[in-house]
Amino acid sequence: MKLLSYDELKHSKYQLSLKLFLFLNIIVALFRMFPFIGGSASGLSWPLASVALFSLLCIALCFILPKGKYCLLSPVALAIGSLWAWNINYKFQLISHYDSSFLIVSLLSIFFICAIALSDYLFAFTLATLPPAIVVLVLDQGQHIPAILLTILLPLVGFSLQHYMRRCLDRFTHRMMRQLHEEKQTFSNLSMMDPLTGLYNRRGLTNRLESILEHHMGSHYVLLLDIDHFKAYNDNYGHAMGDQALSRVSAAIRDAVRSRDVVARYGGEEFLVLITNVNATIALRMAERIRQHVLDLAIPHRFNDKVSTHVTISAGFALMEGDDFELAVASADRALYVAKNCGRNTILSAEDLPVNTHIETG
Repeated sequence: MKLLSYDELKHSKYQLSLKLFLFLNIIVALFRMFPFIGGSASGLSWPLASVALFSLLCIALCFILPKGKYCLLSPVALAIGSLWAWNINYKFQLISHYDSSFLIVSLLSIFFICAIALSDYLFAFTLATLPPAIVVLVLDQGQHIPAILLTILLPLVGFSLQHYMRRCLDRFTHRMMRQLHEEKQTFSNLSMMDPLTGLYNRRGLTNRLESILEHHMGSHYVLLLDIDHFKAYNDNYGHAMGDQALSRVSAAIRDAVRSRDVVARYGGEEFLVLITNVNATIALRMAERIRQHVLDLAIPHRFNDKVSTHVTISAGFALMEGDDFELAVASADRALYVAKNCGRNTILSAEDLPVNTHIETG
């Protein structure tokens, strides 16, 4: 089920108000035009016909035109308000004697339509009621100014206050929805990051991989790295020092690659780097750069003495053929463990794997 955004909901409400406004004008115009539905025999007139036909045309366009191409509410409200003003003047000229109730009732009926359909749109409400209000004031010739002004100002003041409160509520709602969206995005990003190292976890890696395969052409290499004798480091230095070493090594790896490359914590002390748009020579050079960056950290590791007196890494890399990421990982993994078996603190390409070599894990 598709969830509508806040702006889409507001636009949907706008469309509904426009259609309701047009529909009410059609009903009221028809009611006054034809005697068999409540009008008088002399009800048919060009102004009323114009209100009904214009409203019918606009509502037809609302259904015919593509979404987002609807008539604008404010111009439509002004046009229909002007037609109602024309109708009031036309009917008033036909009355044989002065009738102030006709003017007030006519004005109230227009305010009634606008109050139902346009209460959330103060500008459109004003445009729709302004022409009839001016015509009524002119026709009254100042005889019932207090009553007419009360009829005009009371709804305007009430809807102005309602509009202000609704705008405040809309701003609050919009701010809350934006904040919720930002928090959702933050949580989504956090769910793709390893909390200790700040690198992508496997979920984040999968997400970035999909984007890279979709937007980046060329050769990509998978590089798997593993800290040498890390179990011995943890056992003898403690897990707190182990976490600190992991954090420093991950930062060194991140600093050694380009911003477009993807670095992820793939396992406990194992890292994966997706090197994009490179050949084998550049991939090997970048892997060597990572290895040297980690060695330059000079993190003491006296239980790695057969290799170095500091923390070192071994790495294996493989070409990702087509979109077969899993095959590239498997090939890089095999190269990694051959590299560890061959002395550690070394880089090995899957293409250069020795034949019949026993793989030692750890």
